[in-house]
Amino acid sequence: MAHSNIPLSKLLVNERGKVKDILLKGRIRRRLLDLGLITDTAIETLQKSPFGDPIAYLIRGTVIALRSEISSQILVEKV
Repeated sequence: MAHSNIPLSKLLVNERGKVKDILLKGRIRRRLLDLGLITDTAIETLQKSPFGDPIAYLIRGTVIALRSEISSQILVEKV
């Protein structure tokens, strides 16, 4: 069964995925890589704010909040 990549922002609360690609460029891309957000990193959506932005994610044991404009540029595969 083939899995398709979806934007991280589309994962529902308590869903998990693996990072497959980061479409961002420049300093924000470098910052995400420095935080450990690299290919095949497991990521889980923990909580969405009342208005849906930002969203809290669990990445390598750390909770990180990302705005939708950033998380929509990170492609993941559901696991």
